[in-house]
Amino acid sequence: MKILRFLLIILFYFIISIQNTIADEAKMLKGLEIFNETAACAGCHVLKAAGSEGNVGPNLDTVDLTYESVKEMVTYGLGVMPAYGEEGILTDKEIDIVSFYVANSAGK
Repeated sequence: MKILRFLLIILFYFIISIQNTIADEAKMLKGLEIFNETAACAGCHVLKAAGSEGNVGPNLDTVDLTYESVKEMVTYGLGVMPAYGEEGILTDKEIDIVSFYVANSAGK
């Protein structure tokens, strides 16, 4: 009985981890789409994972980025970069997704 219970617990956590992985992969694909198309970040930034070669903004592969720092810059802008959140260019959900994408793609 204890072994069966143990195996069921392991199976439960395995299923949860697979669901999280699938969700993260979908979020990364949507983030790539937002980066390259919706927000057109690729026009200004280098990001190898996105295949972008912009030369206006910083090379995102060479700067230290966290999800939080990316989200703040995307929301409020920085320098010539638009404030995608404050100006209503992207929704909060789109900002979350593209921030997740950039933070998990930069330098890879």
